[in-house]
Amino acid sequence: MAKHLVIVESPAKCKTISKYLGKDYSVRASMGHIIDLPEKELGVDLEHDFKPKYTTSKGKQKILKELKSEASKVEDVFLAPDPDREGEAIAWHIAESIREENTNVKRVMFNEITKRAVLQAFDFPHDIDTNKVNAQQARRILDRIVGYQVSPILWRTVFKGLSAGRVQSVALRLICEREDEIKAFVQKEYWSIQGRFEYSNTVFGSKLISVDGKKGDADNPLIPDGATAAELIRRLSPVQFTVGDVTRSEKVRKPYPPFITSTLQQEASKKLGFTAAKTMMVAQQLYEGLELGHLGSLGLITYMRTDSTRIAQEALTDARVLIGEVYGEKHLPSSPRFYGKNKNAQDAHEAIRPSQVNKDFHPDCVKGYLSKDQFRLYELIWKRFLASQMENAVFDSTRVDIVGDNCIFRAHGSILKFDGFLALYDETVEDNNESEGNERLPDLQKNVSVELKRLLDKQHFTQPPPRYTEASLVRELEDKGIGRPSTYAQIIDTIKRRKYVVIESKRFIPSEVGFMVRDILVKEFPDVFGVGFTAEMENTLDKVEVGDVNWVEVLRDFYGPFSGRLENVKNSIKDLRARNQEVTDRICPSCKQHPLVIKWSRNGKFLACQGFPDCKYTEPLEKTVPVETDEICDKCGSPMVMLSVNGNRFLGCSRYPECRNTKSMSTGVNCPQKDCTGQLVERKTKRGKIFYGCNNYPKCTFAVWDRPVKETCEKCGSPVMVVKESKRKGKVIKCPSCRFEKQIAPPAEDAADNGES
Repeated sequence: MAKHLVIVESPAKCKTISKYLGKDYSVRASMGHIIDLPEKELGVDLEHDFKPKYTTSKGKQKILKELKSEASKVEDVFLAPDPDREGEAIAWHIAESIREENTNVKRVMFNEITKRAVLQAFDFPHDIDTNKVNAQQARRILDRIVGYQVSPILWRTVFKGLSAGRVQSVALRLICEREDEIKAFVQKEYWSIQGRFEYSNTVFGSKLISVDGKKGDADNPLIPDGATAAELIRRLSPVQFTVGDVTRSEKVRKPYPPFITSTLQQEASKKLGFTAAKTMMVAQQLYEGLELGHLGSLGLITYMRTDSTRIAQEALTDARVLIGEVYGEKHLPSSPRFYGKNKNAQDAHEAIRPSQVNKDFHPDCVKGYLSKDQFRLYELIWKRFLASQMENAVFDSTRVDIVGDNCIFRAHGSILKFDGFLALYDETVEDNNESEGNERLPDLQKNVSVELKRLLDKQHFTQPPPRYTEASLVRELEDKGIGRPSTYAQIIDTIKRRKYVVIESKRFIPSEVGFMVRDILVKEFPDVFGVGFTAEMENTLDKVEVGDVNWVEVLRDFYGPFSGRLENVKNSIKDLRARNQEVTDRICPSCKQHPLVIKWSRNGKFLACQGFPDCKYTEPLEKTVPVETDEICDKCGSPMVMLSVNGNRFLGCSRYPECRNTKSMSTGVNCPQKDCTGQLVERKTKRGKIFYGCNNYPKCTFAVWDRPVKETCEKCGSPVMVVKESKRKGKVIKCPSCRFEKQIAPPAEDAADNGES
C-alpha cells in the first residue's frame, strides 16, 4: 500500500510521475480547481473584507471525496499542481479541504516533467505560498465583482446573457478602437517609379527616392499622382545615369530569444495557423508527458505559462554541446547567450524550451509518438531554443545611389555571408511590406555609367492600420501590460464565444453588439475598463504575490470608487437604455401610443414598443421577402422560394403553411462521387461557417469548403471544381480531387497595375 499521496491537476501527468516516484507513491488528479466561488451568486461578502464564499466546484464532489479518503490512509500528502498562481490556489484549496484527514501536507513544484526535475522537487518540498494564493484570490474576487455587478447593466440596456469581464472588455476596447481608426482613415493616392538598370551584363532594380532635392514624406509624397509619374518618366527616359554613391557594410542579425507564452502564441499563429487556445492546449500535452517508446514517458517541454527568457545552466550546456556536434564550432558563440526580460515580466519560470536537449529527443526522433499538431509545435519550440544559442547571421549589405538629371534612384543589395542561426530557424514576419529590392548587385563603383533599361510607374494608396490578428492582439496585450501569460488565450476565446467580434481573413472585426458593449462600458465605467487602469492593476497583483501589498486593501481601494459609480449608473438605467435604443418613426400598431424602437436579442435585432412592459408588441425588424427559384417542391410540385432566417439561407415551399417542405440551397452541381446521384448544397457548421456537401448525406460524405462550379478538371477529369480567391493568387478554380488549379482573375493589386510605361 502506498505511503504517500501526490495530487496533480491533470490525469495526463499521473502515469509519468508515478513511474518516476515508484510504488510508495499514489498519484491522483484533482482535474483542475475543486473549490471555487458559486456559479449563480456573487459569492463575496462585500461588507466583511471581501470574504469569499467557496463551494465545491460543479461535478467535483466525487473527486474531492476520493482525495479525502486516500489522504486519510497515507503518511503525508504532496501537492503538485502547476507552478503558477492558479496552481498555488488549487493546492491551497485541496490542503484546506483535506485538513481533517491529513495535516502533513507539502507543496512540490517542477518546471519540467522529467525524472531529474520531479525527484529534485520531492527532495525539497516547501509550504504553500500564501502570497501567491492571495494574488490569485484577489484577481478572482475582483473579476467576480466587476463581472457580476456590471454585466446586469448590459442585460438591461442591450439583452440578457452579455458579459462584462474586466480584462476581456479592455481587449474588446482595443479591437473597437482600431476599427474606429480604420473607419476614420482617409486614403491618399501616391505613385512610385522603379528603374531597371544594367551594368556589366547584369540588370538590377532601384527605386526613385529624390527629385530636384526633394524626398517627400507621408503628408507630401514625392509622386502624388499619375500625371506627375508620367511626366517624370518622360523626363528621365533619355537621361544618362551614373553611380553617385556606393555604401558597403557588414550587417549582423542576432538570434531571437527562446519562447515565452506570448511569443509562442504569436509564432504558432503565424507559422502553424494555431489559435492561442489551441497553442496552449497542445503545449499542455507536451508539458504533461507522453509515451515515447523506448525513451519512456516524460514531458517534452518546460512549463508553457511564463514571461521569462531565462534558461537553466544545464540546458545551456546541453544546447551548446548539441550545436557543436550538429552544426560545427563555427555556429557556436564563444559564450552562452542571455536575454533581458520584459518590464512587466514576473520572471517566475524559465523560458519555454525542450526539457531534454540531446539527439535522442530531436523532433524527428520522437515524431512517430506525437500527433501532427504536437510534432509541429514541439519542432517550433526545439528550433527556436537551439537557434537562440547559435551565432549571429552575417550579411554583406550594399546601397547604391544612381543619379541623373538631379534625380536619385536607390538600390539595395544584401548577400548572406554566414547563415549562423538562420541555418536552423527564421521568424515569420507578419504584414511584411513589399521589398525595396534585396537582390544581388553587380560590382558597382562611384562615377561609372549604367544603362537605363526601363522605367515602371505604379499607383499606391496609403493603408489604414491593420486589424488585429490573434498574434498581434497578444503582442498588444503584452506590450500594454494587460493580462498575464496564463490569461491571453482565455481573453481571446471569451470575446469570440460572446460574439463580440467576427473573424474575417484571420482578423478581428467588432460586431454591432461588440461596439455597443464597448460604448456602454467605456462611457459609464471609463476607469475600470481603461487600458492604464487594467495594466496598473496587474502590477498591483504582482505586488500582492511578493507580499508587498495586502490583498484586502487592494480590493478596498478599488471597490470604494467603483461602487459609487455603479450606483449612479443603476439610478440612470432608463436614460442609458433610451440612449442605446434607436427610435423609429412608426407608432406601435398595438397600443397606438408609443413609437417602435429597435432592440437586440440573442438572435439579432427586432422592433418593440417603447411602452414595454405595459405593451409587449414586437415584430421582426426585416420581414423576409420570399424569392422564387426554379426549384420544384418534391412533395407537392409547387415552386420553391429562397428564405433567410437568422442569417441561414434555405429553400421552402411557396405553399407554406399548407406544405412545410424545406431543403438546403442547391449549387446546381452534381456530386462527383462515383455512383452518387446527389447534388452539392450549401450547409453550415455548428459555428456558422459555410461549406458545401452532398444532399445524400450521410450515405455520401463528400464535402468542400469552397463554392463548387460545373467545370471539368483538365488533369483528372473530375466534373467539379471549386472557386478560391486570395490576395496572392487572385481568383482561381481548383480541383478538390487532384489539386490542379488555374487562374481566372489576377490579384487585385496586379489588376490595378498600370504596367510598363
